[in-house]
Amino acid sequence: MIHPCFPRRRFLAIAASLPFCAWAAESASPLPYDFDPGRDPAKDLEVALRIARAANRRVVVEVGGEWCSWCHILDRFFEANPDLKRFRDANYVWLKVNWSPENKNEAFLRRYPAIPGYPHFFVLDGNGRVAWSQNTSELEAKKNYDPAAMHAFLVKWAPKR
Repeated sequence: MIHPCFPRRRFLAIAASLPFCAWAAESASPLPYDFDPGRDPAKDLEVALRIARAANRRVVVEVGGEWCSWCHILDRFFEANPDLKRFRDANYVWLKVNWSPENKNEAFLRRYPAIPGYPHFFVLDGNGRVAWSQNTSELEAKKNYDPAAMHAFLVKWAPKR
């Protein structure tokens, strides 16, 4: 029974939005923040693709590990470049996939081209197909990442709107 002080129209509007709200709450951070050897990357990719399709974004699979100094430099790079981070987050769903001695995720990574070094990016379309394989060393500048090169990469592979 609906409480008499709670208008029926408002109740129906809230109830109709619940499945979306549940999905939105789930998608707030269902993907790993760090490289976690215990995660199932296939399940994470399903979630990333669902989020990407709903928001007309692409998925970037970043393969690396907590052992990888350039992976940590990349995290700091985006924190230090908020405009690039905003552009990245508006156009891509970022999925970190662990590669380490504890878990090389060989079965998952077998579907992608060979990785020459870490971190490595795979840009995926909304169906999970590889649009581009990016060696991140090409985006480096001295002991950091090059903002212009990263911007060019992100712009080039962003979805057409």
